[in-house]
Amino acid sequence: MTTDTLRPLVGTLKALAHPVRLRILALLRDGELCVCEVAEVLGLAPSTVSEHLTGLRRTGLVREWKVGRWVHVALAEEAAARPVLEALWPLMAAAREELARDRAQARALRCETCDPDGCPAPRSKPA
Repeated sequence: MTTDTLRPLVGTLKALAHPVRLRILALLRDGELCVCEVAEVLGLAPSTVSEHLTGLRRTGLVREWKVGRWVHVALAEEAAARPVLEALWPLMAAAREELARDRAQARALRCETCDPDGCPAPRSKPA
């Protein structure tokens, strides 16, 4: 195995090596969110959240799309991302309470932070 063949794995591990990105992945475990919702829950500027999402998207762990002027994100559905994500959840068990609070706050937002009438797209729940 050469260094070039390890680059994708190194990129994925680097993307996972930040607490904000791990919190984002945990938030998305319950389904898609608007970037503004993620920013609100994390208490970060949307531009900062977008930077973190760029790294996660590059590694294939998340996907994003526009809904009107809002950007929505979700965990990737590709088979290559599944083993990494499934291995990650048990490793994050120590932070279970904090992550549960994050998810509860995200569910309560219903995208009110970006539009008083809510985002135009319904949320999907992972299978």
